[in-house]
Amino acid sequence: MSFSDPIADMLTRVRNANKARKESVDIPASKLKLELARVMKEQGFVKTFKALDDKKQGIIRIFLKYTSEGKPVIVGLKRVSKPGLRKYSSIAKIPRVYQGIGVAVLSTSKGIMTDEEARKANIGGEVLCYIW
Repeated sequence: MSFSDPIADMLTRVRNANKARKESVDIPASKLKLELARVMKEQGFVKTFKALDDKKQGIIRIFLKYTSEGKPVIVGLKRVSKPGLRKYSSIAKIPRVYQGIGVAVLSTSKGIMTDEEARKANIGGEVLCYIW
């Protein structure tokens, strides 16, 4: 099945699984989605993820994380740059999500990274999404 915006599809699947209090969610794999899952794990929004081989394009299984009270760690996900309207940011204008509580995920010439990593590397790029 082909999607016009696979990143938005990934974020929607994670958002829906979070609201349904699922333990994990399966997403069709791609290199960009694997990097996005890696950033989510490094920032502590998900427990872990696994790349599974299904003899086709592959599957990413993301294991969601909840607090001790059972509330989801991921409060919100927002797609910023869309296929019809790309949003690019220079180093001086990299957005802060909720004064640093959340993260902005950027696609840069050095790979996928958070807003904080991009500031340290002194590099701008396409703002893919916000996670808080």
